[in-house]
Amino acid sequence: MQKGIRLNDGHITYLALLAKKDGTRRGCLSKKSSDNTKWHSKWFALLQNMLFYFENDSSSRPSGLYLLEGCVCDRAPSPKPSLSAKECLEKQYYFTVTFNHDNQKALELRTEDVKDCDEWVAAITQASYRNLATEHETLMQKYLHLLQIVETEKTVAKQLRQQIEDGEIEIERLKSEIAGLLKDNEKIQSNPEVPPSEDDTEIKKIKKVQSFLRGWICRRKWKTIIQDYIRSPHAESMRKRNQVVFSMLEAEAEYVQQLHILVNNFLRPLRMAASSKKPPITHDDVSSIFLNSETIMFLHQIFYQGLKARIASWPTLVLADLFDILLPMLNIYQEFVRNHQYSLQILAHCKQNRDFDKLLKQYEAKPDCEERTLETFLTYPMFQIPRYILTLHELLAHTPHEHVERNSLDYAKSKLEELSRIMHDEVSETENIRKNLAIERMIVEGCEVLLDTSQTFVRQGKENVFLKERDSVSSSPNILSSAPEAK
Repeated sequence: MQKGIRLNDGHITYLALLAKKDGTRRGCLSKKSSDNTKWHSKWFALLQNMLFYFENDSSSRPSGLYLLEGCVCDRAPSPKPSLSAKECLEKQYYFTVTFNHDNQKALELRTEDVKDCDEWVAAITQASYRNLATEHETLMQKYLHLLQIVETEKTVAKQLRQQIEDGEIEIERLKSEIAGLLKDNEKIQSNPEVPPSEDDTEIKKIKKVQSFLRGWICRRKWKTIIQDYIRSPHAESMRKRNQVVFSMLEAEAEYVQQLHILVNNFLRPLRMAASSKKPPITHDDVSSIFLNSETIMFLHQIFYQGLKARIASWPTLVLADLFDILLPMLNIYQEFVRNHQYSLQILAHCKQNRDFDKLLKQYEAKPDCEERTLETFLTYPMFQIPRYILTLHELLAHTPHEHVERNSLDYAKSKLEELSRIMHDEVSETENIRKNLAIERMIVEGCEVLLDTSQTFVRQGKENVFLKERDSVSSSPNILSSAPEAK
């Protein structure tokens, strides 16, 4: 049979009296009996994680002790009053202390004041040795940090004192020098002026010649350094790089001007014409021909202004951030390139209208167009992405590998090449489907094979048809020779 645990009665009594005198929380509470039938008023005292209770506040020995480490204390609802109970019916506030030990019954307590109840719950919840240890560790860390600050302040104060002492010594030395200079000045003023000797004149001439020679040698050396750098491969590479940037600025200015002519000389006047009483073209046809040309113009106007600002800060040319801004918005070119062939077809269809054709020739006759047609202006955006790729390729060819913009420009070039491949594939696939659909419409009875997207347009030509009855050969146009897609 396991023996009971022995406790030092004197030690427990000392701790109980200490709790009764200097405890965290002390007061009278009602404690429920072990058989859950009656409530007994006891005097409780809380010391750290130990809760003592006495028969009354004048008792010198505790009646019991609860270890609160790891317990949970919460408010409890008031129980329904029993008809057989003889307790007073005044309002009571209950709270329980639940222990995490096995076979340990919860401690049920009550008080007559709600504020007193909340304070007891808060005090018991915080009565944990672990919390005290954590708080002690935090305070120790703060204490060590403050010690470090104090030591640092002492070191700084020592250094400041040393600087003050050195300053005082320097002041004394300067005072002595000033006193000596004042004495020498008094001697010079008291003695008559002595004319300079011939030796002093010769020394001055020699110093003057030496100063001239040193300046000439320094200028010659600096000139040699500058000439060597101008002839160096790095300088040549930087000149070519700047030339590529200046050419890019000129090309961008020309492209923005072309877009401006496209929008102001064709798009906007045709929109107004489509809104007239007798429109030569519909708004849908205008949208199909020009699509997002105006958005492309606005985008490149912003890019051109940023490029001009970078040129203004020459010779420091930073371009990578401009391409970082431009790259996410270049997807609008996918729509334009995908729609290009269709826009030319719509334009050709609209030209069959005499009024539209006459109006278009008036627009194309303007001096800004320089005898260029609308088809020419619609083709310019098709080549802008490849032009950027070529420009970045030349720029990277003259940019050193350790240059700060090397990685950003290389990334921009790879993104543009990827976008160019996607647009090329989409244009090829879209054009193939359109040709197949156009041929399918030419067949009177239709052709379901041509509606299969896996069919690829190969060529268009003439075929020879042999007629047995007349024994002659006749030729007829062969519209399509289709084959399964093979890549």
